[in-house]
Amino acid sequence: MADRSKRAWTRPHDWAEVVLGLVALLTPLWASTGNAAMWTMIVLGALIALDGLLSLAVPGLVYGEGLQVILGALLFIAPWVMSYTGLGVAAWSSWIIGALTVIAGLAALPVANSVHRGGMRTAH
Repeated sequence: MADRSKRAWTRPHDWAEVVLGLVALLTPLWASTGNAAMWTMIVLGALIALDGLLSLAVPGLVYGEGLQVILGALLFIAPWVMSYTGLGVAAWSSWIIGALTVIAGLAALPVANSVHRGGMRTAH
């Protein structure tokens, strides 16, 4: 199992981040949004999905998991900052997807850190 976390494209945390990002990105298709909510969800969703893909491709990228935590937190607070708390589905999607992204990033951080340290030792 430990060897699996070192291989590219195999970590479930990172796949979850990709799916969460895609759901956030696509939420404006089925949820009522204003311009600010729509673009916030599209941009943050795309960044979350792209960072998840990068983490899948390069398992030892520790800063990628830290970035996921930050992006998830930004998505979580976006309904208040961008004033779309009144748009039920969009706001709840941001809160739920943002919280799950933070959780996935925090869960993947020790794994990425371990792979990074292990990769540094084998490189010498």
